[in-house]
Amino acid sequence: MLTHNLGFPRIGRNRELKWALEGFWQGRISKRQLLDTAREIRLENWRIQKDAGIDLVPVGDFSLYDHILDMTATLGAVPERFGFEGNEVDLDTYFRMARAEDESGPAAMEMTKWFDTNYHYIVPEFWPGQVFRLSSSRLFRQVQEARQSGVQPKPVLPGPFTYIYLGKGMEPGFDRWEHLDEIVGAYCKVLAGLGKECQYIQMDEPILVLDLDRKMLERMINAYDRLAKAAGNAKIMIATYFGEIAHPATAIKIPVAAFHLDLAQSPGQLGAVLENLPDHTALSMGVVNGRNIWRVDMDWAIDLVCQAGKVLGQDRIMVAPSCSLLHVPMDIAGENGLDPEIRTWLAFAREKCFEVAAIADAASGGQPDALIENRKILAARRACTRRMDPGVRDRLASISEQMFTRSSPFPERKKAQSALLDLPILPTTTIGSFPQTGEIRAIRKRYRQGEADREEYVQSMKEYIEFAVQQQEKAGLDVLVHGEPERNDMVEYFATKLDGFCLTENGWVQSYGSRCVKPPIIYGDVSRPHPMTILWSTFAQSLTKKPMKAMLTGPVTILRWSFVRDDQPQRDTCFQLALAIRDEV
Repeated sequence: MLTHNLGFPRIGRNRELKWALEGFWQGRISKRQLLDTAREIRLENWRIQKDAGIDLVPVGDFSLYDHILDMTATLGAVPERFGFEGNEVDLDTYFRMARAEDESGPAAMEMTKWFDTNYHYIVPEFWPGQVFRLSSSRLFRQVQEARQSGVQPKPVLPGPFTYIYLGKGMEPGFDRWEHLDEIVGAYCKVLAGLGKECQYIQMDEPILVLDLDRKMLERMINAYDRLAKAAGNAKIMIATYFGEIAHPATAIKIPVAAFHLDLAQSPGQLGAVLENLPDHTALSMGVVNGRNIWRVDMDWAIDLVCQAGKVLGQDRIMVAPSCSLLHVPMDIAGENGLDPEIRTWLAFAREKCFEVAAIADAASGGQPDALIENRKILAARRACTRRMDPGVRDRLASISEQMFTRSSPFPERKKAQSALLDLPILPTTTIGSFPQTGEIRAIRKRYRQGEADREEYVQSMKEYIEFAVQQQEKAGLDVLVHGEPERNDMVEYFATKLDGFCLTENGWVQSYGSRCVKPPIIYGDVSRPHPMTILWSTFAQSLTKKPMKAMLTGPVTILRWSFVRDDQPQRDTCFQLALAIRDEV
């Protein structure tokens, strides 16, 4: 039973890639130093996965900015405004596509969210007459690098259908799917080269969980027939994730050697896939959640793998995370500030690789120590009363339909608000946050580390608020904000004020490029023990006769930008957050 991984965090154990990228962009380090740092991160990532028991280690999942942008470079699909005419997309062109040089140069390509995650990708652009040709040797170099380091590489590429689907036509009425045959032809050249070096090639086609029409699926069947032939002796695996395959009876007929399913998010799809899986196709089972940080229930995962094994035989089963581990922090080691009990409940990317190996071992008849430990930890978590707050649960049960209805209709509220606020027809305001200066960050850090007392901290924040109010009044705005100098992050700030949350020290996750976020963890029932923002808003309002707008992050954003507990429906957690924010309102 083979184990494999779909992707690993790119940023490094201590965000080394972030610092190297920003140093290169600012001219503080050379191209050689940046590439050396990137290589060191890749080598460590491969070593970690191999040592954890991963048989097929992903290669090509590492990126200096974004994996979709990497595919754009590989296909030579560089927008004309960047003036690319060479055979190989160089680093300067690559970064100009992602982030531009300055206001006088060509605009960067659009960036948007990768499905329903908080990762962002660079949107491919398509136009009539576009030419696609192999224009980057990055992936081939990394495969050789991996082989030399002693790992069995599994190249990872965005599949051609997902690549086109997530792109955009640059002229009105232009159908980007007109380029499908040419793009598949360019992919064939890539696969022909990789097929000489690798046993498996992973093609990510997460659009298969969307409601595609059957005509599109037929085109995929034809295209993958070409791709499989181009790959030679290498086996192509299609990876789907973030949901359930929409049309399993048709999709599963795409002629590939293996099919990957996200069974952490959609375990119910297994039955339909087993019924329709062709005799020659292996099944990759994503039973370890790649999007959350809780330990897997190994008994549940092993049972699912064994169910499939009885139907297919163990030699046709592969065990993996549900999706790329790009969406979780790298390693729990070093998180010494976490509550020791809660820390045992967590598994970051490195730990999830060990879980995959242990599940495959146990499903093959072994009795790994990790399984015994897993059972003890999950039992302790279920027995832990700290997760539950009877007051919060009583309040959740008492939610009534009346709470979803405003007490007066909009015309009445509008009339009352107009009388109270006396605003012009088109009032002006800002979103809420003023720039976070070095001085603001410094005093906040000193206060957090105990080097500044509460009085000094509050006085500093009030001075910045006063400055923000003065600037807005000088500009002539109608509805003012306090500028939020006391907030480090629009979600993390509230997480520090609410019960049921904990924070990591180094739990960074890539959002895009060098931008990383540190999602808080919701481990228990959420409540608001004390006011969170009222001090600052009240002070700000005292400085002006104009209306002051209070700034709160909404419950759905807090939910979606956190790692959410998996021991109750997300609906309940969201309503708990809503009740806490309601108290602040």
